[in-house]
Amino acid sequence: MKICLFGGTFDPPHIGHLLIAQTICEAEGFDKIVFIPANKSPNKKVTTKTQCRLEMLKLAVKGNPNFEISDLEIHRGGISYTIDTLLEYEKQLSNQNHEISYLIGSDSLLDFKNWKQPKEIIKKCQVIVAIRPGFRPSDIPSWLLHGIQFANIPRFEISSSNIRKRWIEDKTIRYMVTLPVWEYINRHNLYH
Repeated sequence: MKICLFGGTFDPPHIGHLLIAQTICEAEGFDKIVFIPANKSPNKKVTTKTQCRLEMLKLAVKGNPNFEISDLEIHRGGISYTIDTLLEYEKQLSNQNHEISYLIGSDSLLDFKNWKQPKEIIKKCQVIVAIRPGFRPSDIPSWLLHGIQFANIPRFEISSSNIRKRWIEDKTIRYMVTLPVWEYINRHNLYH
């Protein structure tokens, strides 16, 4: 089975996340995309409660048979490191024959060399990079460029930080998140 893990804070999960995941799923022939919300990101300050982010993600992916959610980083607690997640996910698969990939955005690739055990991550799985606007491969070390695969997908200019900013400024986020996620944000007054 071909599985692609997609980690992130998902604060909130938005249409860009879903479009990239669906497009990667189709382009690479994955059987499933597994969204893994971080408990605590080592690189981002997350103020939205973990349970709220998990609930929004469930609402966002509901109804897509190719999408699944794993809360293993939340259950593990502490800071969410990709290498730890890969090792734990492999244990959960227990000797089954699976091909694992890990999807990141090119914004994350810029800092990838500073992640916990980046070379081990590349050995453990195929890292697939979705290119975001403004990305320049010249900023990436050559050892890293040779160990990853760039996704051949359209670029989407939507970000969680922009959505939170627009919400705070009382601007619409319509068409940036699914309606159930918008309703959840509104009902829980998440980004005030």
